Amino acid sequence: MSAASKNSALGLLFATFGAIAFSGKAIIVKLAYRHGVDAVTLIMFRMLFALPIFALMAWWASRGKPPLTRRDWMGILGLGFTGYYLASFLDFAGLSYISASLERLILYLNPTLVLLLGLVLYKRRITRPQVLGMLISYSGILLVFGHEIQLVGPHVALGALLVFLSAVSYAVYLSFSGELVQRLGSLRLVGLATTVACLLCLGQFVILRPLSAALVAPEVLWLSLLNATLCTAVPVVLVMMAIERIGASVASQAGMIGPISTILMGVLILGEPFTAWVAAGSVLVIVGVFVFSQRRL
Repeated sequence: MSAASKNSALGLLFATFGAIAFSGKAIIVKLAYRHGVDAVTLIMFRMLFALPIFALMAWWASRGKPPLTRRDWMGILGLGFTGYYLASFLDFAGLSYISASLERLILYLNPTLVLLLGLVLYKRRITRPQVLGMLISYSGILLVFGHEIQLVGPHVALGALLVFLSAVSYAVYLSFSGELVQRLGSLRLVGLATTVACLLCLGQFVILRPLSAALVAPEVLWLSLLNATLCTAVPVVLVMMAIERIGASVASQAGMIGPISTILMGVLILGEPFTAWVAAGSVLVIVGVFVFSQRRL
């Protein structure tokens, strides 16, 4: 095998493991909720453990680089708020109402939301294959949502809305991050923006909860540490390393394993039901995003 082939294979491996690791976040959050913790406290612990990692990442990527301007800092604060703080909090809050499977499928619609924002903000044209892909994907979400609301109850609607708003918030981050990524570099921007998000989550806890709320079960601490490392920092690094080797398009295609792995872990670890409705909806979402992602020839 040539060096180029080995590099591509390694990049594909990084992208696959990154997608699987990131998809485990929902499983860990659902496990932590079983110990009576709320979203504000849980996300605080996740970001508390992740803060040193991302601060170190920001410092490492900033070595030898020109200092940040006021405009840079304003952009970092805005992207840290929308892309990592708000998106993460809404996701955690929504997971208290819906299954991990439905959560991952909703978040998987993110490319379609970026496209719709591009249409609204920049008047970018949408092609027919993209419209077809969106119709297929959203049909799959409606299928799984309709099935889950019958099984669990009407509060599923609130959970689905919160997770969808999380996806919208992250789509806003992606839509506005392009200029800063080119100027600062992806590693530096991610490190700085996530550090901002960590501080916001810690501040939110101090404002909204008494310090006694930090006295949680030891299982919550261990799960939060696992979430901050294996399901937060590690996937970010793996996906970035994958993009360097195989490009963003191929890395994105490899990410299709994310919803599948979440569903499997939900069934095996959480005991979530796997029905024909969930299977059909998942296939529709994945096929729809695949059709949507194909470049027009």
